[in-house]
Amino acid sequence: MIINDIYHGDCVQIMKEQIEKNSISLIFADPPYNLSGNILKLENNQTGGAFYKVNEVWDTFTYDDYVRFTEQWLKACQEVLKENGSLYISCTQHNIGEILTIGKQLGFKLNNILTWYKTNAMPNITKRTYTHSVEFVCWFVKGKKWVFNYEEVKRLNPNKTKNGEHKQMRDFLDFIELPIVQGKERLRGEDGRALHPTQKPEKLLELIVKASSNEGDVVLDPFFGTGTTGYVAQKLNRNWIGIEQNTEYLKIANKRIQSLNEELPL
Repeated sequence: MIINDIYHGDCVQIMKEQIEKNSISLIFADPPYNLSGNILKLENNQTGGAFYKVNEVWDTFTYDDYVRFTEQWLKACQEVLKENGSLYISCTQHNIGEILTIGKQLGFKLNNILTWYKTNAMPNITKRTYTHSVEFVCWFVKGKKWVFNYEEVKRLNPNKTKNGEHKQMRDFLDFIELPIVQGKERLRGEDGRALHPTQKPEKLLELIVKASSNEGDVVLDPFFGTGTTGYVAQKLNRNWIGIEQNTEYLKIANKRIQSLNEELPL
């Protein structure tokens, strides 16, 4: 098993064949949501493009295939996770039902569902529903002695008591500034468009990594994308493993983490 590097290929196969059983302290997974569909125009989209919906081959499944795929990668995560390990899964209303059902069927304990409130959520184009402004992160644990660095998490809460002490961290993250990634943090190509449609905020990963791992632990991301998990884990003195099937995303992630190692601009 190689740490602090990216495996190229199918995450289920790699976890089964190349990642040691019971070796991972923390997994953050941002799987396909199966939301790809018709491309809708959104003018002046500051997150980097004219489209507000993900429209990628890797995000396109029939429902039955999606359920089967979810079962496979969750089972593979269960096998490589330590007995006191944590699994955080990013999801939306569209796939949280499958995540919760399959996770519980596999024997994971659900500790919390974190709600990420997007302060700059995309406008409602259809005007036929409430505007979608949140995503969810399901926190599952394996075993009964999971890691939760309570005091470390409290220090990330900007709100304080009358005595000046940091308040407890709630599971509704409306008090942490967590917009859809934009500005300098957003990875863009030469044409100015976002390099990945679902890049997650570093601040969200910082909370998760600090909460459920310790320095020197191994953090795994089976859907590595442009490498935010590895980038944050390395900054926080954790070891990491990434798995990514898309060659272009893998190149971007390698360049991003190399820039951290060499302290060079992206």
